[in-house]
Formats: sequence, C-alpha cells, structure tokens
Amino acid sequence: MIRLSIPLRQALSRLSLPVLIAAALGTMLLGKADTALVERGRMAVADTLAPIYALIAEPAGALRSAVQELRSLADLRAENARLREENDRLHRWQAAALALEAENGLLRRQLNYVPEAPASFHTARVVADAGGTYARAVLLAIQPGTSIRKGQVALDERGLAGRVTEVGSRSARALLVTDLNSRIPVTLEGSRARAMMTGTNGDRPRLQFWPEGTPPREGERVVTSAEAGVFPAGLPVGVVRWSEGGAAEVELFARLGRLDLLRIFDFGMTGILPPEAVARPEPRARR
Repeated sequence: MIRLSIPLRQALSRLSLPVLIAAALGTMLLGKADTALVERGRMAVADTLAPIYALIAEPAGALRSAVQELRSLADLRAENARLREENDRLHRWQAAALALEAENGLLRRQLNYVPEAPASFHTARVVADAGGTYARAVLLAIQPGTSIRKGQVALDERGLAGRVTEVGSRSARALLVTDLNSRIPVTLEGSRARAMMTGTNGDRPRLQFWPEGTPPREGERVVTSAEAGVFPAGLPVGVVRWSEGGAAEVELFARLGRLDLLRIFDFGMTGILPPEAVARPEPRARR
C-alpha cells in the first residue's frame, strides 16, 4: 500500500474540487461542440448497461411475483379461516333450527294443530306513483279477470307494503303503509305488546297506543297483529327506531321508494275494512 506524505495529501485534497469542476466544464463544452460524439458515447454506455439491466430486471420481476403470490396466499388463508368460522356458525344455527323444528312438530301433534291453508296471491306491476286522493299510493296494472278485491294485502319481497283500496278492470290502487290514512295493528315481537302503526306521509310510520310499561325497544322487530281481523298475524313490517324528537317510528322492511312488483295476497280477512268499502280518506294537507 502506497503511503503519501501529509503535504501531498493536503495538496491533492485542495486540487480535487477544481479538477472536478474543470472536468464538468470540459464535458459541457465537449457536448456543445460535438453533439454527435456525445450521443454516440451515451448510446455506447446505454448499450453496455442494457444487458445488465435486463439481467437485473428478471430476478426483480420474479421477486415481485413471489411477493404478490405470498400476499395472495395470506389473503386466501384469512378468507378460508373466515369461511370456516362462518360455516361452523351456520352448522350451529342449523342444529338449533332442526331442534326447534322437531320440538314444534311434537307440540303440534300434541295439540292436534291444524295448519292454515296457504294464501293465494297475484303479482302486479307498479306502473305509477298514483297520488289522487291519497298522498302515498301506487297504481298497479292487472290482467282482466284477475280476482283482486278491496282490502287484500300488498307485500313486496321484503315485507308489508300496503293494502288494496280501489280495483278496476285493468288496474288497482294500493294504499301504502306510510300514508297518513293508514292504520295497522301491529305486535312488538320482543315484548309481544300490541300497538298501532300510523302513517305520517313520511318514510317512517309511527307507533302509538302501546301498553303502559312496555315501550318499544330500539331495533325490536314489528309484525302485523290479527286484531279486528284486518291483517293476518306475523307479516314482517320493520324494526323500531326512536327519532331525535323521541317518537317511536318503524323502519320498514319494504322498499317503498323502489317498488316494481307487488304481490297481492288473499288471506280471507274481512275485519273492519270489508272488501266492499274502505274508510273515507282524510284530506291531503295543502303545501
């Protein structure tokens, strides 16, 4: 190893910066003087480094692919764990449902239970949001000769939507449960308390007249009651939601804002709304 004297090292350190500046200026002047020469030199360097870049790019791409595969495997492992947990939970629910079904069958046999006949229904397409006398009603297109009568129950695929109030030869009108004139006896499924669901012309009907000491609970399911023979018991309606003003409202299962088809059921109910007549509607408020 060559050892340089201290004065020589100091001289070299002082000269390194001027030499680098001179080399940079010379390179710039050379590039300005002969651009073709600089371009050929740059391309020669690029041609020399290109194979090296290619050799480096292949393992880098393989490494990226391997990392992506590892991430995919980790995601699949997590997804499989989630699916196994969900499958175990469904198996537990299935076992509980089978046990309840067996118990229900045993109780029915002991009580000589006679099941109700299934209700007949017709499917009708919603063709217009018919206003007219009612604020919240829809017009249904029906085939001539279809046996639809006033008072029959209208449901969508999720829950109770309303009740038929007018019938023509090719159309019918259904009053929705959100209309101000709608009054539906319901049952709070958790406490089994009875209440009345009244329309408000808004998106959520309100609950009224529940028994003292059993107020509706947030999130409690609401189903129809068989009071007065108006609706059959157990039709899904919605869940309880308390408003900011302290009113008990029902968030409906039925999507009344996007109705396309309604099923009109004949449960054979006459009750306080017989098929031959409906209650006189209250006048719509002026805006």
